[in-house]
Formats: sequence, structure tokens, C-alpha cells
Amino acid sequence: MSNPKTAYYASVGPRLKLFEVDVDGAQLHEREAVSVPANIQYAWPHPSRRYLYVVSSNGGPGAAGDKHFANAFEIDPATGRLRQHGEPAALPSRPIHASLDRSGGYLLTAYNDPSGLTVHRIGSDGAIGAPIAQPQDLDTGIYAHQILATPSNRCVILVTRGNDATAAKPEDPGAIKTFAFEAGKLRNLASIAPGRGFGFGPRHLDFHPAKPWAFISIERQNKLYVYELNETTGLSREPIVIKETLADPKTAASQGAGAVHVHRNGGFVYLTNRTFPAREGGREASLGGEDNLAVYAIDQTSGEPKLLQHIDGRGVQLRTFGIDASGRLLVAASIMPMLRSDGTTVPAGMTVFRIAADGTLAFARKYDVELGDAQQFWSGMIALP
Repeated sequence: MSNPKTAYYASVGPRLKLFEVDVDGAQLHEREAVSVPANIQYAWPHPSRRYLYVVSSNGGPGAAGDKHFANAFEIDPATGRLRQHGEPAALPSRPIHASLDRSGGYLLTAYNDPSGLTVHRIGSDGAIGAPIAQPQDLDTGIYAHQILATPSNRCVILVTRGNDATAAKPEDPGAIKTFAFEAGKLRNLASIAPGRGFGFGPRHLDFHPAKPWAFISIERQNKLYVYELNETTGLSREPIVIKETLADPKTAASQGAGAVHVHRNGGFVYLTNRTFPAREGGREASLGGEDNLAVYAIDQTSGEPKLLQHIDGRGVQLRTFGIDASGRLLVAASIMPMLRSDGTTVPAGMTVFRIAADGTLAFARKYDVELGDAQQFWSGMIALP
């Protein structure tokens, strides 16, 4: 195995598949899979990289569901194989995102409908413990999509996307909600919402590894915002830079910015652009859309991302992607097969790219994935101990 320090995982419904990563060959080799009690929504490793936490639900967009869980697994440090660690913990509704704080002592979980969060203790043995009661007045916004602790671990950020207007209701404003964080307890700090959140639909963020910058994908407006970290409000009230994410910002296609990750060396930031279905709940892609990765070089003085490249993701709805521990390979996963306007179907799959020294991507190969009625909802790279 060329890179024994990285494992790649990808979900198909309630199954989580493990792949051995061959960085030099830009290849993935499927090894085994584990299952959880409901469809996988997100996963996050413990800072020790000895445990993986997987949240799952039988709900989905527009479907509340009635089975929602947090699951813990031990990670074999040599192979990445997973072994269930304790019983699944019941969650109150469909979890959309989960992460651990920087100490590894708390599992942070975000819920989008109704928008909310929970904090569970993590034992010294990695097991999921009891939830911690939070203040009743926490401002959890509308349609949360991600929850992360800041690098200092003194603040937790909840990214709340809001929703576009429809014929039946007006726009729900988006916001970035920040909280003081101490011993598992949260306290309202600030609501970062330019224009009171109208025309502002943030989805995901990632932090620079050394500088006080947060890079935030603005899903509903197809933008990349950069904020400065701030001890008083969590983030600066206004972004320091705003960039377009699309190659053609004037496209008529239904689009959204997706996941965002900063390269481990801090030199580059990557973001996915996704074409939405042409109709609600459909599997036909909106005409003329972009399903690509946008690649930016980060100015190490100002934090400004400078566009280097758009590269085709070879799939529709690139919901998640990961970068291996060496920083030389990126794998993006498309959520489901999608019919194009020319009548061809683009299969779901995992698209493998090599990362050059200048941060640009080069297509290596795509693995098509047969999903049946399931979705490939989460994927990610996990550095092994």
C-alpha cells in the first residue's frame, strides 16, 4: 500500500465502505463494509484518529423519519477497518452534520429541520455518552448544515443555510451562528448575517491550518466568503474577501456551492459546484449546469483566494470530497446517478484527481458506483494513527 496513513470511506445508504488508498497509482481498492441502523448522513474522526463517529437517519429532505442515531467505531490503525464501539445513541431528529471538538471530548451534531444542535460527551474510551443540556435561548437559525469548533476550541460555529423563496413561502434568511464553548456548554455569541441573512445561504466552512481565516461556501449564491477569526464574535462581522465559485456566474441552471476544504499545507482551497435537479425530487439535471471543483491559491498575507482552475467532476451532485494525508490525491463523490438534458445518464461514482505541487487537479480515473435506491451521501479521507 503506497500510503498506509490514509483510508477512504464512502457510504451507500446505511453501509460504509472502506477503500485502501494507493496514492502513487491514484487508485482506490475496496476492502470491506460495515452497516449502521439507518442511512449515513455524515462521519467525523476523533482527534486521536482511533475512533470514527457516524450519524445516520431514515429521514431525508422533506421526510422527517423516525430513526436517528450516532454510531461509534474503532478504527484499526494498520488497515482502517472499523469495529462497532458501543451501542448507537438515539438522536432527536435527522442529523445533517457532526464533528468533534478539538479535545475529542464532545460530539457536536447539527440538525436542519427543525434547525438545532446537540452536544454529547465522549468518554475517555471513545464511547458516546449522555447529551449535555444546553440553554433554552440558543440561536440555531434556519436549516443548519454544519457544526465545527474553531481552532482555539473556545467557540463553536453553526452554519445555517436558510432556504430560497418558493411560490408558497418567502425566503428563509441564512446566517453563521457562533457560540462560546466551555466544558460542553454553549452560549450565544453572534449571528453573522450580511443583509440580515437575505441573499446569504452559507453551507460549509473550513479553517486555514495556520492563519486566522475561515473559508465558507455560500451555497445559495454560489460564492466563497473569507472571514477572519475573532475571539469576541467567533468570526468577523463582514467577510474580508468574496469570490465567485462558478465558471459562468450568469448560468440559468439551478446551482449550489458545496463542500469546501483547505489543503493541509494552507496554500490552496477547494470547493465543489453542484447542479441541482431540474424539478423538485427529480433525477434530471438542470440544463447547462456545472458539476466541477473550483481550485484557488490562498494569498498567505491577505487570505484572498485566487482562482486557478475549474475541473469537471465527472459526476452530478458532488456532495463530498476528501484529500489524502499526503496532500497529493483528492477524491470527490457524486450522490446519485442523474439524467442529462441530452438523454444520457451520468452514473454516481468516485472521481480521483492528482494534486500537483501548484495545487491544480488532474483527472486520474472515475469509479462508477451502483446505488440502487440508495444514495452516496457521505465520503471522506481519514488519516490513520
